[in-house]
Amino acid sequence: MKILDQPSLEIEKMYKTKNDMTPTRRFELNALMNIRLASVIDLQMQMKQAHWNVKGPQFISLHELFDKTHRTIESYVDIIAERIVQLGGIAEGTVRVSAIRTELEQYPLSIANGCDHVEAVAQALASFGHQARAMINEATELEDADTADLFTEISRGIDQCLWFIEAHSQAPK
Repeated sequence: MKILDQPSLEIEKMYKTKNDMTPTRRFELNALMNIRLASVIDLQMQMKQAHWNVKGPQFISLHELFDKTHRTIESYVDIIAERIVQLGGIAEGTVRVSAIRTELEQYPLSIANGCDHVEAVAQALASFGHQARAMINEATELEDADTADLFTEISRGIDQCLWFIEAHSQAPK
């Protein structure tokens, strides 16, 4: 699977490693993971946006849940960035890069109601969960079981976060 037509000079900018994957394969994996890194950084900050701005009768439970979700996602930021570096790449995780590359929808800034935040957070988690599962398949196609396994772990965690969030909107009416 060839995801990029890159000049060989770009591959040459990667750090040398004794990892037995070819530089081209590592370059392709890192390009994909840097996109996922941008999205997970965006997701992390969307959780803080919800945490800071939620209002309503469920304030304290949602405020704490959004903060717990943020901490979980923060660990995924680190896992993805470190995998990029392990493969000789540069983790491109600045806020500016993340804003340009994220594949998540913009979080609605004007909402306050807890139910609206639950819906927005659930949508963001579901979207990133889809991206994580896509990365599992992409890493498998590039014959990198370790990266596929890493994203399997992330996918399971995101699904659990989504379950906790959606439980706030799934009660019978």
